[in-house]
Amino acid sequence: MDTLSKTAIKKDIQTPVRITGSEAVVRSLLNEGVDLIFGYPGGAIMPVYDALYKVQKELHHVLVRHEQGAIHAAQGYARVTGKVGVAIVTSGPGATNAVTGIADAMIDSTPLVVISGQVASGLLGTDAFQETDVVGVTLPITKWNYQVKKAEDIPYAIARAFYIARSGRPGPVLIDITKDAQFASLDYVYNPIHYIRSYTPVPDVNLDQIKEAARLINLSKKPLALIGQGIILGNAEQELREFLEKTGIPAAWTLLGLSALPSDHPLNVGMLGMHGNYGPNIKTNEADLIIAIGMRFDDRVTGDLKSYAKNAKVIHLEIDEAEINKNVHADAPVIGNVKDTLPLLTASVSPNSFPEWVEEFRACYRIEYDRIIKSQLNPAKEGLTMGEVVNKVSEACNHDAVIVTDVGQHQMMASRYFKFKQTRSVVTSGGLGTMGFGLPAAMGAKLGAPDREVVLFVGDGGFQMTVQELGTIHQTKIPVKIVLLNNNFLGMVRQWQELFFDSRYSFTELINPDFQTLAKAYSIETVKVTKREDLDDAIKQMVNHDGAFLLEVVVEQEGNVFPMVPSGASVSDIRLE
Repeated sequence: MDTLSKTAIKKDIQTPVRITGSEAVVRSLLNEGVDLIFGYPGGAIMPVYDALYKVQKELHHVLVRHEQGAIHAAQGYARVTGKVGVAIVTSGPGATNAVTGIADAMIDSTPLVVISGQVASGLLGTDAFQETDVVGVTLPITKWNYQVKKAEDIPYAIARAFYIARSGRPGPVLIDITKDAQFASLDYVYNPIHYIRSYTPVPDVNLDQIKEAARLINLSKKPLALIGQGIILGNAEQELREFLEKTGIPAAWTLLGLSALPSDHPLNVGMLGMHGNYGPNIKTNEADLIIAIGMRFDDRVTGDLKSYAKNAKVIHLEIDEAEINKNVHADAPVIGNVKDTLPLLTASVSPNSFPEWVEEFRACYRIEYDRIIKSQLNPAKEGLTMGEVVNKVSEACNHDAVIVTDVGQHQMMASRYFKFKQTRSVVTSGGLGTMGFGLPAAMGAKLGAPDREVVLFVGDGGFQMTVQELGTIHQTKIPVKIVLLNNNFLGMVRQWQELFFDSRYSFTELINPDFQTLAKAYSIETVKVTKREDLDDAIKQMVNHDGAFLLEVVVEQEGNVFPMVPSGASVSDIRLE
């Protein structure tokens, strides 16, 4: 565990102020520019909540209904703003309830600072009431964590936490503070941290790496760029466009890379992955060069690694050196922030275009449109499809909303059929695939982007995992729009059961509550749609409503998401039906 070495502090001249540890927590948050936090009070964090009472005008606290909701809300806020999300929980079950959200933030590189209360230091290790070793529990799923037992360590621990959370490849940090440290007094001075010895968040750019990558690009005949979330985290959207437009290279985005490039950009060829577009998946194994930009080659993108991109050289632009060669060998790694490396690469390559190669992707899209997309968006059958609902909502929002999704079939449909004009328009659980993520994340996203329409797409299964956050929406008056795609099934599991388990629907059918009554219980406007002819008016009503709105759409029960790369199969084995 790291020690709090004072040598890393950048000293500013300040007059110390004698305050309590709990007041130091609050002042430190304010000094970091925090104005919004999510949390749930309890015994071990009560002194901090008492300090929060005095600064309600400067520091807005959102009372969630479950600690998992606090973390997901902080994630939604961080994803749309680029700032560090902050959550506060109590000890024991409060801290363990936050674990799923922390793990989700870790794998999706979301900057969070989580502050947990802890029993008094004299009670540590005694199995005291609501004692849990939260530092030990969260060690594998945090970028850094630390237990504070002395009040005087609070300012530095929080300064260090914010620096680590936001720098380099972002991630969650947890600070666990004993109750006696919150009560004790200290001479408070706050010094933001800009440097930690032995921690290099952004590696220096190696120009030889740039040179080699440029050489491979100039030699390639069928290059394909893979756009990951690193573009968004690095604020490198413009640099990406300049690179693509100079080289003429077609680009496909990952799930978390959605919106880094406008949907209608002529070089955007769609989404990678298990339920991505036909072209970018099948053409991966025909490309002679893969340029991975700020993405980590997870299994949903690569499929069977033994057969992945065997005809291609690989260039990997990545800020985290640990991702290089982890899953896919990089012939030309380029380490650094893509904000810095992409312009250097753009300057080093020759102008080019690949019209015939790009046309191959367009031809694949036409096949996909005829086989899948056409019937999703304009179904001839009676039942409503998820695809047509998503498409109509996208059109009603002029393709300019922030969409938040839960996890399941609706997540894939939303990512496939919603269109994007600007960056930071997608908030979803990628690596962990956390059902229940959507509703609280949508709350945080709307509070982070109050001037943008925020639309949540959620299934009936995931909705009920964190449905209590309707109470937070009601109390805090968060005007989020909720599109509940109700098929009375755990749809994605049911799809797999249909395709790979001979339609044995083992414990995937849901007997649901009356969601309309539930919404009304929280004073949320709501409409239920069961017929296609009612859909347009209902969407219009939702979009035009000033406050929170629940649009429940009953969709076909046994609809499937295609294309689909079966688990463990090659991306070339993508199924269209």
